[in-house]
Formats: sequence, structure tokens, C-alpha cells
Amino acid sequence: MTTELVLQTLHNAVSTQKPAPGLIIHTDLGTQYTSEAFAKRCQTYGITQSFSRKGCLYDNACIESFHAILKKEEVHHVAYLDYASAKLVMFQYIEGWYNLRRIHSQLDYQTPQEVEDRIKLSA
Repeated sequence: MTTELVLQTLHNAVSTQKPAPGLIIHTDLGTQYTSEAFAKRCQTYGITQSFSRKGCLYDNACIESFHAILKKEEVHHVAYLDYASAKLVMFQYIEGWYNLRRIHSQLDYQTPQEVEDRIKLSA
């Protein structure tokens, strides 16, 4: 993962989601997130940076859980032809299934999209 990749990802997220002022982005202490370029981009977007403590495994628990589900439900069932096809399938799984149709017990048996829509309506 490079600084350019996270800068592009942040740009895509901000362009798509159009977050309200006051957004906090929480990351680990990877060099791409602690770079001057990433800090400047966050400042440009009015985003406050928050960092995990060094060596705190609990800070990554949510994403580790997501990766386990992704592997169990998708990755271990498919032989990808190349990077481009894997990227497309991952996008389809996340945006077409995981966020829109897969209910989550931690979200009171709602989909992530339902929760996001409800939060946006109440804001």
C-alpha cells in the first residue's frame, strides 16, 4: 500500500460520500497515513486524523473481522484469473452483497447501508 493509493482512496471516499464537516479518520501508524501528503490532504478536506496506539491489536479488530468474513464467504471459493478480475469481484461482493444485503448481528440485524441511510437522515 502506497501513499498515492491512500490519497486516491481518500479522494474517492470524500467525492462519493461528501461527509459533513468534523469527520475523523482513524488509521494505524503506517507510513502512508503518517506522511505529510496524507496529513495535508486530510487538512484540505477538513478531516481530523486519529491514530491507533503502537502495537494495540484491538484497534484493528473490526477490519480483521471483516477480512475473515471476506475470505470465508468469497475469496476461498473463487480462483481469480488476474488482479483486474479479483478487484472487480471484490467490489461486487462488498458493494453488491456485504453493504446492501448482508445483515449483521452487531447492527441489530440490519445491513450497513440501512444503518448509514438512517444516520444520514437523522443528521
